[in-house]
Amino acid sequence: MKPTILRCLVLAALLAVLSVAGSAQPGIPPPSAARMFAGESLVYDAKINKILHGISIAELTFSASALHGSDQLVIKSDAVSKGTLLKLFRYSFLQHYESTIDLDTFRILKTTKHDVQRERVRDSEAVFDYGEKRVTFMESDPKDNMRPPRRIASEIGEQVYDMISAIYAVRLLPLAVGKKFELSVSDSGLVYKLPFVVAARETQKSVLGKSSCFRIEPQIFGPGKLIEQEGSMVIWMTDDESHVPVRAEINSSYGKIDIKLKSQAKATAAARPKK
Repeated sequence: MKPTILRCLVLAALLAVLSVAGSAQPGIPPPSAARMFAGESLVYDAKINKILHGISIAELTFSASALHGSDQLVIKSDAVSKGTLLKLFRYSFLQHYESTIDLDTFRILKTTKHDVQRERVRDSEAVFDYGEKRVTFMESDPKDNMRPPRRIASEIGEQVYDMISAIYAVRLLPLAVGKKFELSVSDSGLVYKLPFVVAARETQKSVLGKSSCFRIEPQIFGPGKLIEQEGSMVIWMTDDESHVPVRAEINSSYGKIDIKLKSQAKATAAARPKK
């Protein structure tokens, strides 16, 4: 199991619910609509077919909550390896993301990440300053306090997402077959333009039953992209107002990564703070 495979796996999970703005920037989702995510939890099962012939190797969880007394939404995501990786490859990983979003603008304010790969541990924080139009990223090794932190700063525009905040915005936007989009996404202090197309409408079977879904094709592979190697990716989202992501599939030189929705806990009316 190589780190590149892990990066594909985590990106597949995060982009499985990727939200994007159109090539012509659509309106910012209103706070009243975005609050519908508070209390929601999505759990996914990940498999790599070429390596382990369809055996589950990881579980991925997304949960959202509104901060009490503020107009901020906190979205947490976890990618955790299962015992199969440890038994067969003596490899384990944990990635925990936490994104703080301003509900008034639906812009990312801060991203923190705890990344564990075997014995390697990294903690990082990205802070977004829209007045200065800059994202500042700092990564440290909690096992080595003498090691200076890695710092990266990049210029940002008026509307930028991290990998998590991007996940939820598209569920608030209209989708239609044939639409093409491009989104500015910041990851580890760098900013990427992610183009994608809504390619088709297809039926998918999941824990939600049989659903008509949009087939979305993000272009994340290639020179200057999130993953600088050959590959392709497909995401399926339900064709309804909630746009629940039910499946994602990545094909690369390491095999096919298949991520499917395992469970969905919906937000209750009590979980949605009033404006």
